[in-house]
Amino acid sequence: MSNVLIFTVDSFTSVPFAGNPAGVCLPDTPKETGWMQKVAAEMNLSETAFLWPRGADYELRWFTPKVEVDLCGHATLASAHVLWQSGRARGDSIAFHTRSGVLTAARRTDAIELDFPALERRKADPPVGLLGALGLSRALFVGANQHDYLVEVESAETVRALQPDFARLREVTGAVRGVIVTARSDEQRRDIISRFFAPGAGIDEDPVTGSAHCALAPYWAPKLGKNEIRAYQASERGGELLVTLRGDRVTLLGKAATILQGTLVV
Repeated sequence: MSNVLIFTVDSFTSVPFAGNPAGVCLPDTPKETGWMQKVAAEMNLSETAFLWPRGADYELRWFTPKVEVDLCGHATLASAHVLWQSGRARGDSIAFHTRSGVLTAARRTDAIELDFPALERRKADPPVGLLGALGLSRALFVGANQHDYLVEVESAETVRALQPDFARLREVTGAVRGVIVTARSDEQRRDIISRFFAPGAGIDEDPVTGSAHCALAPYWAPKLGKNEIRAYQASERGGELLVTLRGDRVTLLGKAATILQGTLVV
């Protein structure tokens, strides 16, 4: 097998060692699913992206260390960053063919804007034990979409202080990917705060989750009375996003920094 370039990129940050690290693997041709899953497990990051040319566009798939996922924002941002930084992409936009349809990335001065589908939530009764597994006694709202539960709590401080029981959370969430917990921000420079937990997908807490904001944007836009939302994900690493609801689409604006470049030799 020929050598394959692979990168580690910190997404939704302008400085190294913050934001959400993603793997980006660049084989020249499609690879077998099992091989990609093994590489993602070896990288042991929340997601590793695999992309190869498809005409003028790119095929893109995402894997956690345990499973393939249908939508991932930070690894898509990392992929676009690598393609432009390495000179493989030369225009101002890139189209990715994914399990969630065609997603695009566009260069915006010193940042990258992703165009993703909006994920509409429906009000839902929480599964038995969900709030307890999160360490909550009550919630202002519980909803669900095709990927995750969404839980609004009373304060930003509640979001920051969460200490979930991940073993219990894995049991009660079942086949759902994860749980988004959110509140209004208590800082003037930000509108909302959130955290994202996905132990069933092999990620106890994801540092910065672009796809979660595809659900947060349509949820918060009518509550805040505006479509452009300044979001902060309050993981240990932390991450900043500018999120805009545009009809049935959500744009995510963020930066990225390459941390490591290497070669797979197997």
